[in-house]
Amino acid sequence: METKKLEISYQEFSSLEDMLPEDRALALAAIDAMKGAYAPYSNFCVGAAVRLDDGTTVTGANQENAAFPSGLCAERTAMFSAGAAHPDKAMVSIAIAGGAGGVLDSNPASPCGACRQVMAQYQTKGGKDMSIILVGDGKILKFSRVDDLLPLIFNNI
Repeated sequence: METKKLEISYQEFSSLEDMLPEDRALALAAIDAMKGAYAPYSNFCVGAAVRLDDGTTVTGANQENAAFPSGLCAERTAMFSAGAAHPDKAMVSIAIAGGAGGVLDSNPASPCGACRQVMAQYQTKGGKDMSIILVGDGKILKFSRVDDLLPLIFNNI
């Protein structure tokens, strides 16, 4: 037996002003996308913004449904929209913002496992690392690639 260790690195920012301009713009787009959330059951609104390799930004928001598995997270809403409208463009970054009642939470919202797997597949499809920006009010985390949030990515198909 051999014991192995996984390590990740990420950046933490205390304000949007500390970020690179393109990352700040993406984070602000994710915050704005929260307005499109339909969250009558959880009251937790999430917005996501995806930046493509040509600079295009595509946004999405969580959409809930009384038949709970029928809803869709903001991240997948944005990525599926970007993938359908721009199939030849790589997704190079995604920002995610969320909070109860549409008010940005102090702690960054983290994507669910299904969203992480979709991010992994789009990262592989695009052939480029996709950075992930988790936006909170006063705390922003930036991961340089999906592997940092989903080690041992499922890609055996």
